[in-house]
Amino acid sequence: MQPQKKTSFQDIRDEVLRRIQDRVWDQGALLPTEQELSEEFGCARATVNRALRELAERGIIDRKRKSGTRVAIAPVKQARLEITVTRQQVEDMNAVYRYRLVSRAAVPAPGWLSSQMGLTAGAEVLHLQCMHYADNSPFQFEDRWINIDAVPDVAEADFSQTGPNEWLLSRVPFSNAEITLSSVAADAALAGFLGTQEGAPLFLMERATWFQEQPVTFVRMHFHPGYRMRTQY
Repeated sequence: MQPQKKTSFQDIRDEVLRRIQDRVWDQGALLPTEQELSEEFGCARATVNRALRELAERGIIDRKRKSGTRVAIAPVKQARLEITVTRQQVEDMNAVYRYRLVSRAAVPAPGWLSSQMGLTAGAEVLHLQCMHYADNSPFQFEDRWINIDAVPDVAEADFSQTGPNEWLLSRVPFSNAEITLSSVAADAALAGFLGTQEGAPLFLMERATWFQEQPVTFVRMHFHPGYRMRTQY
């Protein structure tokens, strides 16, 4: 006799989604509790919780602490922005990638960074400025701050050949991220780095990441004039 297949969170997620799509549970309907679903599927509550959490992130269900879980009245599709390696972005354009470290310094965190990231006053951070090129044309100027307490190895890391984004993604996990997209006018320094005129509009992405509530890194990425971002959902 073959052992019975263990119920995974994907199995529960897909079955809950099927019931919603088949109108077993209509819009606004209250779903069974996590305990009831765990008993039905013969699995731990944590497995059910993970399945429902993923559906909630996709906007298919609404979860509220005291009133339970309901099918969303107007399901919302969420576009996801992946944290990608700049090298890969450039190579996906069939362009030749080149990287240059502009500056590096270990400094006390400035007040605005401590406030934004929740760093302790005077925490030591590594401040890096880097340039990324596509076919020798400016692609991105990276201005990054890394919390040395969260990533002790970073103090000795060599960023002369590999950018900090690539280094961090290969070594440091993150549990939370906050991303802001905006447009800014190039100041004299940015205009010089990105080969444009002062005052030219630039696409700016700001990203902060944490691991288990400990601040890891904050970065500002200014892209060349005309840069566009595309996402799917």
